[in-house]
Amino acid sequence: MDFSVPSPDDLLGTFVPIAVYWIYSGIYVMLGDLTTQYRLHTKAEEDKKNVVSKRSVVKGVLVQQAFQISVSLLLFTAVSGREAAAGVPLSQQPSSPTVILLQFMVAMVVMDTWQYFMHRLMHVNKFLYRHIHSKHHTLVVPYAFGALYNHPLEGLILDTVGGALSFLVSGMTPRTAIFFFSFATMKTVDDHCGLWLPGNIFHLLFNNNSAYHDIHHQLYGTKYNFSQPFFITWDKILGTHMPYKLEKREEGGFEARPTPALKKIN
Repeated sequence: MDFSVPSPDDLLGTFVPIAVYWIYSGIYVMLGDLTTQYRLHTKAEEDKKNVVSKRSVVKGVLVQQAFQISVSLLLFTAVSGREAAAGVPLSQQPSSPTVILLQFMVAMVVMDTWQYFMHRLMHVNKFLYRHIHSKHHTLVVPYAFGALYNHPLEGLILDTVGGALSFLVSGMTPRTAIFFFSFATMKTVDDHCGLWLPGNIFHLLFNNNSAYHDIHHQLYGTKYNFSQPFFITWDKILGTHMPYKLEKREEGGFEARPTPALKKIN
């Protein structure tokens, strides 16, 4: 396999999504008490149910992102090296917005498909859940910068490999990848933010949102709502979709509850 020195686009495609992760999740942290009336769980619930410290979460995310950097740089430089060896212009950006949009859509479908089946496998296989995926579920009450708090192997399989497949299958360039992976990162952080904010653009565009994923993090929802990060299609097709309704709590904020119809079925 031919390798080349990483181009500026390769480096930006690797490091910008990581910067976006900390900036976007940091915004939620800075909002602090201003978001109390939009929380899906009370602060007391978060402190009681989550069994891992936020310091450990930060360390865990940084470890995963170190793996992510290594694989991303390897992937980008391998692709660039192959193009250079074949005499193909490096990172030739499509001139048509339609082509770029199509690449985005293909990448979203590929990522959703990979993550659904790998995520579901992590729950169905007791060994994988006990030794790998359960680490992510120590955050019963999700929050923004804990979105990528995973076992390193899970981060490699679900996120890094899933991202690599999305990049390769869609045919996007490293420059397009900067925007796609930054968008996917923001979506993942938002799904774990634990808030139901009015006017949230992700809630308007996607049924897969913070409340949908919050259901999955509760004990009654661990066999449902595997889809991530964009659509809920695979959950609906394969019978793992748990509908919910949002109810206002008396003490403020919201609570995502499974619909009564589903409770009767189960």
